[in-house]
Amino acid sequence: MSMTIQEAQEKIDQWINTTGVRYFSELTNMAILTEEVGEVARIMARQYGDQSAKETDKKKDLADELADVMWVLLCIANQTGIDMTVALEKNFDKKNIRDATRHQQNEKLK
Repeated sequence: MSMTIQEAQEKIDQWINTTGVRYFSELTNMAILTEEVGEVARIMARQYGDQSAKETDKKKDLADELADVMWVLLCIANQTGIDMTVALEKNFDKKNIRDATRHQQNEKLK
């Protein structure tokens, strides 16, 4: 299954307004986003870092946790009127101008 960012925003909005009843407040969603990013950090620290995993950590799925982050991020975008396709395209433009040669010239990356 393939979906665009716009389609994802629309599907989330539909789900929120039916199954989810309504959006949580923007501030609550910011707290939930922080919590979800923390869950991603926990997996990364244990799978790719130096920390050992508890048994309960071994059942965590990075893809699922990243999807949770994206879900809440798109919720925030929806409720604040941001089209993430447009925002991401503008972000690419910004990076292409700002970082056109920056990384090629970074000795740390060679």
